[in-house]
Amino acid sequence: MSRTAPAAPLVHGMNAALVAPDWPPLTLDELQQLAPHFAVLRGPLRLLWHSPRPFSAAARVRSGQGEVFVKRHDRRVRGVAALLEEHRFIEHLRERGLCVPPLHRDTQGSSARALAGSSYEVHAPVPGVDAYRDVASWVPVHGPAHARALGQALARLHLAARGYEALPRGPHPLLAGIDIIGEADLSAALTRFVARRPALRAYLQGQGGVAPILDALAPLHARLQPLIGGLERIWVHNDWHASNLFWSDRGPAAAVTAVIDFGLCNAGWAVADLATALERNTVAWLQSDGPGPVAERALGRSDLALALLGGYTAVRALSAAEREALPLLLSLAHVEYALSEAQYFSGVLGQEATARLAHPDFLLGHIAWFAGRQGQAYRRALAAVLA
Repeated sequence: MSRTAPAAPLVHGMNAALVAPDWPPLTLDELQQLAPHFAVLRGPLRLLWHSPRPFSAAARVRSGQGEVFVKRHDRRVRGVAALLEEHRFIEHLRERGLCVPPLHRDTQGSSARALAGSSYEVHAPVPGVDAYRDVASWVPVHGPAHARALGQALARLHLAARGYEALPRGPHPLLAGIDIIGEADLSAALTRFVARRPALRAYLQGQGGVAPILDALAPLHARLQPLIGGLERIWVHNDWHASNLFWSDRGPAAAVTAVIDFGLCNAGWAVADLATALERNTVAWLQSDGPGPVAERALGRSDLALALLGGYTAVRALSAAEREALPLLLSLAHVEYALSEAQYFSGVLGQEATARLAHPDFLLGHIAWFAGRQGQAYRRALAAVLA
């Protein structure tokens, strides 16, 4: 009787449907090869759960030493040096009192390890419940109380991040930042950004180059420029959605207990991180029904947006410049991440069709949605409390 191998665990696709993974899931054999390098992995190993997040392979693992979370990255996406950038920021936040995943170190004292073409990190558990673990990343949070708690937690992170000094991160795929929108010369900044990423440059040649991006960004960027001096620049999370938080319980009044997944963290503006949190958690970008680009089918939830913003400003007040910049950044904060997704899908995975979901669909679609009827109503709701 023949025996077939079990199917690989499914992961979240770009439209929230479950799909086959691009990266092979972690296996016991692989963990056993990693175990000599991490004391916490020694003893009997058992795989408890595979994460459905698509850009790496990760799992909860029980060893003879207890439970850990192991994450494997392709080195073209995150090498050891890039992981250590993230880990230094995590450690700063921990020292400032934020609850973040404790990092296990290998036998050489490093919190990241290269092995067989991949990069690994091993985290200790954090307190609370992974209440959104099976929910796609760009799905609205479960109610105004969760939105308010999410906003409060983000403000606490921004206060904790003050005093952390590090250069902006390099041209890695799957990374957000303000290298484009933070410069006075938009065209020169976009040209430099693309030139540092050959795979992105090659992809954009088939998408009309940078001209359509410049045309979409220029009016918003011109309005943003006079405000930049009043925007607090700190290191930020850049991927603030409910599934990157742990919660006290699964109920409607749950509080945030811990922050995870700092893969997109970078130097940036606090208010741009807030804009990202708003559009990630209060706009349903992944509506699967209806024709046209995904972003054009999105549904906005201004009730959630107002709750999130209220939670944030109860902990950290916005400056006058930040209040004026926030509506603009709802359209602009996504730009670099969309381009880095196109870089990832086209240059690392060779998936041109999926790259087109990142750009032009999501990049230009975000801007178009916020300029349209629904987006304008959403902005007006925020403007009423920002004035």
